[in-house]
Amino acid sequence: MNQQITLRPFTREDAPRMAELANNASISQNMRNAFPHPYTRENALEFIGMANSMDPVTIFAIEADGTYVGNIGLHKAEDVYRKSAEIGYFIGEPFWNQGIASAAVKQMVEFGFETLNLKRIHAGIFDYNQASARVLEKCGFEKEGIARMAVFKGDQFYDELRYAIIKA
Repeated sequence: MNQQITLRPFTREDAPRMAELANNASISQNMRNAFPHPYTRENALEFIGMANSMDPVTIFAIEADGTYVGNIGLHKAEDVYRKSAEIGYFIGEPFWNQGIASAAVKQMVEFGFETLNLKRIHAGIFDYNQASARVLEKCGFEKEGIARMAVFKGDQFYDELRYAIIKA
């Protein structure tokens, strides 16, 4: 598809749609446990408030052709890791397999390297989330390794696939 993908700050008006898209077990199973399930409008409003209070703002809404479809963010590290950040994202299930995640990740990497002056952006994904692995690989991330049995989700252990991209 040839959609216009935009990253923008959140508005309070995003909360109902965010809650609708995020309240999905197929999404929460790929997220850390801090991502609630069920996901309510109140969860969305709290998240929007947190994201918009950051300085600088590093978590954004993803729009496809003017429609809110998900979230993406960079979480900067500290101390000797301060030139690195972890990327995280989700796309609402009705918008999967349309190239939206790849377009958003590419924009976020550019933002991280150019605006935040990062050297390294990394991601850790659960081994069963092959769609996210493909997104990262399409965006130039390289698999750095596998952290064996590093994830405990839903009373089960999983490997974590570690990916990174380095600013040339």
